[in-house]
Amino acid sequence: MIEGHGDEGTAQTAAAIEAFLADGRGDTSRVVLRPLTRHDQDEFVELVRASADLHHPWMSLPATPEAFQSYLGRFDHATAQSLLICVRGTGAIAGIVNINSIIRGRLQSASLGYAAFTPAAGLGYMSEGLRLVLHYAFEQLRLHRLEAQIQPGNHASLKLVERLGFRKEGFSPELLFIDGGWRDHERWAVTAGMIGITSWEPHPTMPVR
Repeated sequence: MIEGHGDEGTAQTAAAIEAFLADGRGDTSRVVLRPLTRHDQDEFVELVRASADLHHPWMSLPATPEAFQSYLGRFDHATAQSLLICVRGTGAIAGIVNINSIIRGRLQSASLGYAAFTPAAGLGYMSEGLRLVLHYAFEQLRLHRLEAQIQPGNHASLKLVERLGFRKEGFSPELLFIDGGWRDHERWAVTAGMIGITSWEPHPTMPVR
């Protein structure tokens, strides 16, 4: 990652989050959102290591400084953003949500990846944080649709997206390579209208007709 470009993109995402929250959205939540930055390396790596049992076998996050830097380089803030869910008041990182594979044009869609960290797992922070991310993605980024691919045995994740209004759309055998093998996934999705965002303003890249 070119540091200057990365810092500029991070600043733009931070400004977009600030603009999204400017009218009081999220004021009643116990969590806040902010972009993942290079300054989070030590805390992030420590949390990943502490959460190894929680994440296995569903996902693999960077557990070394080198892996973290490579991971951070994936997020260009145009086609992918990485957002931290932090506890309001303390700033402690409770979880992470990645908005991946942002596609504009007629699709206006993205894929979500997310994880809680052990110290805050089970306290409802992910529900609150992911709900904020949905509204940020639809209202600020002006996406139309968000997808989540979840392994059938990951019951906590399945319950989370169902609680937030996602619908199950299908099943894909051997969809993603995780933990040394190709894993089956259920496909869940939500659109802006499904969670009551009816005044959705189209992104400039969307065709008129």
